[in-house]
Amino acid sequence: MMGAAGGLFVAAHLGRGSVELLGFPVVILAATIYAFIGFYLGIDLPPDAAPRADNVATPRVKWIERLSASGTFFAALAVFVSVWNIILDGQPNSLATLLVGGGFVIGVTMQIAAGSIARARA
Repeated sequence: MMGAAGGLFVAAHLGRGSVELLGFPVVILAATIYAFIGFYLGIDLPPDAAPRADNVATPRVKWIERLSASGTFFAALAVFVSVWNIILDGQPNSLATLLVGGGFVIGVTMQIAAGSIARARA
């Protein structure tokens, strides 16, 4: 639910910007679904990719977790900026709109990549 809500806030922010293509309902729905998938895959890593409590010597890849955490940070930062702009009733310019949208897409893509790789290794 958090991913879908975040995607909806970012899509609302992008729709208010001066880029007309980003205001279509299909783009808003696509951003919501993309964020939902990204947050699910990026936050819910399989147990084999997560740190183990005991000190069993098992190979573990930390870069997958770092990729997921970085993606979550970028996506959450884009959501924060979007909500902040909506609350303050700001009118974003084209550059700000593209920066928020680009940061969101990069972050969610990082989450999807980390979740997919972790599931393939599990």
